[in-house]
Amino acid sequence: MAESGSYPAFQLGRPRYDQSSFLGRLRHFIDIIDPSTLFVSEKKLTGCIKLLDDYKRGMLPSGISDHQLWEAQKVKQAIIHPDTGEKIFMPFRMSGYVPFGTPIVIGLLLPNQTVLSTIIWQWLNQSHNACVNYANRNATKPTPTSKFLQGYVGAVTSAVSIAVGLNVLIQKANKLSPATRMIIQRFVPFPAVACANICNVGLMRHNELSEGVDVLDNNGNVVGSSKIAARHAIMETAFTRVVLPMPIFVLPPIIMSYLERLRRLAWSQRLPWQQIAR
Repeated sequence: MAESGSYPAFQLGRPRYDQSSFLGRLRHFIDIIDPSTLFVSEKKLTGCIKLLDDYKRGMLPSGISDHQLWEAQKVKQAIIHPDTGEKIFMPFRMSGYVPFGTPIVIGLLLPNQTVLSTIIWQWLNQSHNACVNYANRNATKPTPTSKFLQGYVGAVTSAVSIAVGLNVLIQKANKLSPATRMIIQRFVPFPAVACANICNVGLMRHNELSEGVDVLDNNGNVVGSSKIAARHAIMETAFTRVVLPMPIFVLPPIIMSYLERLRRLAWSQRLPWQQIAR
């Protein structure tokens, strides 16, 4: 592929970066979740769409660089649904997933939560996930809204049930010290979210197990349908939905517990000196 400066030659509908390497795939997904596209004006969006239409018709104005074309495609793909051609509501775009989802994650990790606050934060998290999934759905084939509602209800029910159930069990564990209970409670959001994600995938895609999924050759042509491929795809997706939340829901409780232990240690070391001074 010829390159213009640091940018490869533009290809409509193709990723900018080489998808055969990890770095290329990473840079591609960083582009997808880039929050700067949330601030694109209507005028710039219209200009980007027009520029890509001109390229498609072979009527591209002179002086347009590959960089401008790649940026135009990035903006359009971030805002416009590829199947419906409609704008995706800002909080439900992939570029808005981190900025709009972060406050919910912080709420999930708050210490000393009541049953009501646990229910509210788990419901908000699964509602946000469901809206993102629906807004970015594959709309090439009509999917009944009932299927999305089924996945949403299943995810919310499983997340709330597991979170509330684990919190109640921990509070009733009299053999645990208050400090230990607090540390364990901080890890409750992870199993709740992980199980909800598995439930959501299973309910949303269970029909693929009976109908199979299309299998493509190297040129993108459909060569058949496979139930085995469907089973592998669903299992790998479910596994991914368990692994991806781990850094968010597991690392902060570990870090906070370590910092609190350091704080208590520092305070205990200062205390004797304060008593002598008195």
